[in-house]
Amino acid sequence: MRTRCATALLLTILFATSAHAQLNGENLLGDMGVKSGTQPEPGLYVSTIYYRYRTDSLKDAGGRSVNADPTGDASQAINAGVPLIYYVTPKKVLGANFAVMAVVPFANGGLEAPGLGLSESASMGMSDLYVMPAQLGWHSKRADILTGVAFFAPTGRYNAGASDNLGKGMWSYEVSAGGTFYVDSQRTLSLSTTAYWETHSKKKGEVRIEHITLTDVKVGDLVTLEGGVGKSFLHGAASVGVAYYAQWKTTADNLGLLPVSGVPDRHRVWGIGPDVTIPIATKTRLISLVNVRYLWEQGARLKTQGQSFLLTTTIPVGGIKIPGRN
Repeated sequence: MRTRCATALLLTILFATSAHAQLNGENLLGDMGVKSGTQPEPGLYVSTIYYRYRTDSLKDAGGRSVNADPTGDASQAINAGVPLIYYVTPKKVLGANFAVMAVVPFANGGLEAPGLGLSESASMGMSDLYVMPAQLGWHSKRADILTGVAFFAPTGRYNAGASDNLGKGMWSYEVSAGGTFYVDSQRTLSLSTTAYWETHSKKKGEVRIEHITLTDVKVGDLVTLEGGVGKSFLHGAASVGVAYYAQWKTTADNLGLLPVSGVPDRHRVWGIGPDVTIPIATKTRLISLVNVRYLWEQGARLKTQGQSFLLTTTIPVGGIKIPGRN
C-alpha cells in the first residue's frame, strides 16, 4: 500500500532550487480515507489497489512553482498495482482483535521534460514489500480505535542514482494509531483520522549529482494523517464522503553534506477529494466492496503537487452475511 517511483532528475531539480533536497518516504498518500480508523470484522480479506499519480507542478520552500523545464511542460506519472492480504483474527489481545497484513506492490512511472530533451521511464516491476505483523482493533457503540506496527523491506529495484528505481533502497518502520467516531447512534455518519509515523534506515550506496557525491543518505522522519468524513448506507457497506491526507517531514533529510546553519526547510503537502464505496452482493451475502477515491494536492512545499486516483477492490473470502437476510 506504500510505493513511490523516484528519479534522479527530480532529486537534481530539488537540490538546485533549495538548500536541502527533499526525499520521499514510503507512505502511499491517499490509500486510506473514510473510516480509516476502523478495523473490519474478523475474516480474511484480499484487496487490489490501482493507483495513479500525475503531476506537472513542483513547489519550492515558499510554495512557488519551479520551472524545471524551459517549455513548462514537464510532468511525472506513476502507476501502481497493489495486491494485499489482510487477516483479522477472532483472537483478542487487550480486548482488541489482532490482525496482520502483507502488501506486494508493483509500479511503473515516467518523467517527461520536452524542453530538456528528457523522457525517463521505469518499467513495471516489484516495489518495496510492506508487512504489518501486528494490528489491534477495538470497537464500541460510537467509536472504533486501531493501532499497529509495520515495516517496509527494500525488495524493489534500486541502484543509487538510477532513473528507473521502483524501490527506495532502505528499510522503513511505521507506527500507526487512529479512530473512527460516529456522530449518530446508528453509526451512519462518521469522522475518522489515522496517524502514521515513519522512520528510515540509510539508503544503499551513494548518489552523485553533478559534481557532488552524497553518502550516508537518510530520509527524514515523516508524519502522515489520513481519514475522512462519510455517510454510510446499507448496513455500512456503501458510503459517500470526502477523504483527505496531510504529510509533514519532522526531521531533516541527511544528505551526507556539511551542516547548514539554521533550521532547514522540510517538505509538506495535503490533499482532499471525494470517496465513494459501492458494495457488490447477492441477496444474502456481501461479495466485494469497490472504493473510488480522487484527491487533489494543495499546499505543497519542496515537493510535487498533483492528483491521485485510487480504485480499490476488496473481497472478503467466503463473503459476509447481510444482516436480516436468510
